[in-house]
Amino acid sequence: MATTNKNKLKLAEARFMQRYPGGFSHPEMQEIGKKHRVGKMIDMAQAEFAKNRFRDPETVSEAMVKMVSRSSLISLFEKPRFRDVVRTMAHSEKDILASGLEEFLHGNQQQGFDAMTATLAQWKLAKWSLLTVIPNYYRPNDEVFVKPTTVKGVIRHFELKGLEYSPKPSWDFYRRFRDAVLDMKPKVDPLLAPSNAAFLGFLMMAFKEADAHEQR
Repeated sequence: MATTNKNKLKLAEARFMQRYPGGFSHPEMQEIGKKHRVGKMIDMAQAEFAKNRFRDPETVSEAMVKMVSRSSLISLFEKPRFRDVVRTMAHSEKDILASGLEEFLHGNQQQGFDAMTATLAQWKLAKWSLLTVIPNYYRPNDEVFVKPTTVKGVIRHFELKGLEYSPKPSWDFYRRFRDAVLDMKPKVDPLLAPSNAAFLGFLMMAFKEADAHEQR
């Protein structure tokens, strides 16, 4: 497992709690949460991608389009591209994509991740964000959303030894980065980690503040 600079993590915790007493229950953090509609997105994902919903690839793939289109975590460039590609796919490709998501959420995670990656790679859409956004909403305390700038900043600032980011998605990196996040999370006040996405948001704010301080 990747090691972490615990001193930097505790310093980041102290600074965040000083600035936002109550952590993510602080009014400013609550307002940010409302903009992301986190609760609604989680409810939607858990309803759309429950085990019994994976009967028809067309329905599942369209639900994937809907989730990606409504997520504030996905770039405005990627949303229409993903929508157009999925709707252009042959039924067999949608079947593999939907089956991959089903495996990721309800079966063999690595097999599911690899299936989705291979399918989207044919369209040059095997992006970290598109592969991890739905699992992030479906299991907000177990999975992680991989945003390249955030991941690279977290690895660098908190000195996660043994982790090297690559823009090419791989199950090995996802598993090891997720393990690192789940290892770091209990080391801070629970108010800073109501979900993995919120915890990563806290880490992102911490390294950005540190970077800005160094540039002064």
